[in-house]
Amino acid sequence: MNKKTSKILKIILPLLLGFIFIWYSLQSATPQERRELLDNIVNANPFWLILSLVFGTLSHMSRAYRWQYMLEPMGYKPRFANSFMAVMAGYLANFGIPRSGEVLRAATLSSYEKVPFEKAFGTIISERIADIVIMLAIMGFTLILQTEHLLTYFKANQINPLVTIAILFVLLLAGIGFIWLIKRSNLPFLIKIRKMAQGLIEGMRSIFRMKQKWAFLFHTLFIWLMYILMFYVISFSVPEMVPPELGMMLAAFVVGSLAISATNGGIGVYPVAIGAILVLFGISKQSGEAFGWLTWGTQTLLVLVLGALSFIILPLFNRKNN
Repeated sequence: MNKKTSKILKIILPLLLGFIFIWYSLQSATPQERRELLDNIVNANPFWLILSLVFGTLSHMSRAYRWQYMLEPMGYKPRFANSFMAVMAGYLANFGIPRSGEVLRAATLSSYEKVPFEKAFGTIISERIADIVIMLAIMGFTLILQTEHLLTYFKANQINPLVTIAILFVLLLAGIGFIWLIKRSNLPFLIKIRKMAQGLIEGMRSIFRMKQKWAFLFHTLFIWLMYILMFYVISFSVPEMVPPELGMMLAAFVVGSLAISATNGGIGVYPVAIGAILVLFGISKQSGEAFGWLTWGTQTLLVLVLGALSFIILPLFNRKNN
């Protein structure tokens, strides 16, 4: 398979998967369920949707500020406007080709602020590591909150939690064994993995060496707080979900975050995944999927508008420098 075909498949297959999920969700619903889904979406209170957009915008602005803290120790002080527009242009690019946004984001700053591409891209990788750590912490906290619910679910489905723990323990041992193998192997493929892992660890260490590490930490926590809030407030627009329970919302947030990576921007998969997890908490499939569509729709609209404006404004804003 040549590179051109591979790139086309990376764009088409995730989109196809998303449309299949949309078709399956609508096809499996009764006419009454489809009407309920539509009613929940159409009758949503716009106040909560607008508030979610505000939180989303604040998270993107904070991400641009955080990026500047990582570039400053290397002697680069890009203008906030360029940093913000580069972030939004990158988000928009991810809708077309997954994970291409990071490359475009670094290339944009390299073009308009003369930051070497390799250095700009390296800082993006480092901040992604910080985001992964926060995401794992949220997942761990969510599991602790939902321990009782998980045990009830295991009992209802005749799943032995001891077997699950044993499987996790075996996987942990396998992971430790794989790490040991990577450290000592001379196979070219494993050497590449080892070098990549070393680079990621070094990138993580650089966060703690920066002068503005506390500001970086603040913005990292703020970004994820805004993510959770922009997700949480939309639940008030779906009557069946009011009042929203924190543990339920965090579980849905984690599932939604994982679903985003499955297709281009989570199209199709995101609302179905949200609906499926909320069913476990007694929320109807229609209300759960309506909540998923509202959440996905508002944040997608935000990225489309700000991302498109960024592409248009960037060359105009930097015209004098060029």
